[in-house]
Amino acid sequence: MSTSSRPVHPGVHPVVAEVTERIARRSAATRSAYLARIDAAADKGPARGRLACANLAHGFAASEEPVKTGLRSGRKPNVAIVSSYNDMLSAHQPFRDVPEVLKKSVVRAGGLAQFAGGVPAMCDGITQGRAGMELSLFSRDLIAMSTAVALSHDMFDAAMMLGVCDKIVPGLLIGALSFGHLPTVFVPAGPMTSGLPNGEKARVRQLYAEGKVGREELLEAESQSYHSKGTCTFYGTANSNQMLMEVMGLHLPDATFVNPGTPLRAALDRAAGERIVAITHAGGEPTPVGHLVDEKAIVNACVALLATGGSTNHTMHLVAMAAAAGITLTWDDLSDLSAAVPLLTRIYPNGTADINHFAAAGGTPFLVHTLLKHGYLHDDVLTVSGRGLWRHTREARLDGDAVVWEEGPKSSLDTSVLRPADDPFAPDGGLRMLSGRLGRAVVKTSAVAPEHRVVTAPAMVFDDQADFLAAFAEGRLDGCDLVAVVRYQGPAANGMPELHKLMPALGVLQDRGQKVAIVTDGRMSGASGKVPAAIHVTPEAALGGPLARVRDGDLVTVDAATGVLEVDVPDADFDRREATSRAPHDVEWAGTGRELFSGFRAIVGTAETGASVIRPLPAPTEEAPLVQHV
Repeated sequence: MSTSSRPVHPGVHPVVAEVTERIARRSAATRSAYLARIDAAADKGPARGRLACANLAHGFAASEEPVKTGLRSGRKPNVAIVSSYNDMLSAHQPFRDVPEVLKKSVVRAGGLAQFAGGVPAMCDGITQGRAGMELSLFSRDLIAMSTAVALSHDMFDAAMMLGVCDKIVPGLLIGALSFGHLPTVFVPAGPMTSGLPNGEKARVRQLYAEGKVGREELLEAESQSYHSKGTCTFYGTANSNQMLMEVMGLHLPDATFVNPGTPLRAALDRAAGERIVAITHAGGEPTPVGHLVDEKAIVNACVALLATGGSTNHTMHLVAMAAAAGITLTWDDLSDLSAAVPLLTRIYPNGTADINHFAAAGGTPFLVHTLLKHGYLHDDVLTVSGRGLWRHTREARLDGDAVVWEEGPKSSLDTSVLRPADDPFAPDGGLRMLSGRLGRAVVKTSAVAPEHRVVTAPAMVFDDQADFLAAFAEGRLDGCDLVAVVRYQGPAANGMPELHKLMPALGVLQDRGQKVAIVTDGRMSGASGKVPAAIHVTPEAALGGPLARVRDGDLVTVDAATGVLEVDVPDADFDRREATSRAPHDVEWAGTGRELFSGFRAIVGTAETGASVIRPLPAPTEEAPLVQHV
């Protein structure tokens, strides 16, 4: 990596400092136990050195030179490559040839590399409203397990993770953190080039929902929007993932939003292969991923999410990723940070620009610069490029066929898309925690106009999103204010599918002048927009949560200004009510592979604790001492 003088920044913002400190206090025992476990693994050196000859021979039997000889000698670091490649999904298709590129660059840098395993990658955009969506959230933990399987052969000194979208990146990181003694670099694929503007796409979707255009016109608009390889260009969970990985220091600087198929993208891939060798023990800069992902890195990720109006899915994913590193992050931490961190971007659905416009306006280098300058990010953190987040204020540039890093912009090139922290779009990050008799929920306000952020209206209750869409099509939602309560959509009920297909219909009602909101124990898309949505309600209806007792006509308040989620029914009456419907039986949760995940539904945690089937190890006690790596 090229060097640069380290800039001087003021102290960390007091709210950022206070939240970081309380996370560290809360997590002290579990974090210490986690670090002890991964340090015990690292102290023993590369595990393949202790493999029996037959075991080791299996590990390099199919390898070509120089990998086979290198693994026999045991002197060079061996890098695992784990990828989410498939050629159906645009975001993952660019990874097809990247492993071979990485292998060559690792060898040139003095190491060895093997493709250790693939992980599943599904697309919420394809499965929206379909049965397959009910596998989506659970796929995150399956990906984490698949990653652990790939790394379980005790052959590796470091790892490279190739992933992009929704559940894939959180799953890869959770899996990598179970091998936290290994240095790990994440390699992004980049976004597709800009197509049909996102605002125009949304307009056509609403016209289709109203029956004013047909399927042919809708498909043409969608095809012009999603038109080539790379991630979708709106700022949903996929691009939020990529932002978080860079600000956590797991990407090379400015690697995140470079389009696939460009010379710079290829140079960044080669540089990643070289860098992973440098941060192994043999390379002289050992950087275990479990030490890199600490409390400060987690808070930096939260700040980046909030400052950019990122995906609400990360109110679960960040909690789960933190837990994998022995760190306890809560929704209250996110809420307190949101109140202090300014909103600095307008990227669809929080604006009309797409992610390529953001990159052109100054992108991540300027975002990190202004957040550091005003004390919203911790600079004193470990990254795969070295110590100091200031490294991510630099821009990647080509010098011949190699990548170099130069000073990044110190002002935005388009203030309609990206602004400095002292002149934000809004003084807060646009994420609110709601609470009341209906439970606790998350609401994203950054894309919701102020006049729509408080809704009190009669409930219309649905136990399935299809029932809501049928009511809309039949005109039963016309001409009245309403709060759509869509329940039995939580992790334990049906895997917590996204309900994004409801948004065009809700948008139509709001545009007609009706006051509308949605309350659900399910998820909305990371690209959800202008209608207030109280989501991830916990406890969920299937586990006896209050949503199960809401009836049609109950007056429900969704107040994103004061953080209230309430029902206007006397306490005694509401508490006496029995559930007005039921969660789906297992027999209804079958087909499209859903029955294979019944065990996940039985043990999954709450949305507030990460909606995970993976249980973090507790801190050791005298009765249960530290589990050593074998």
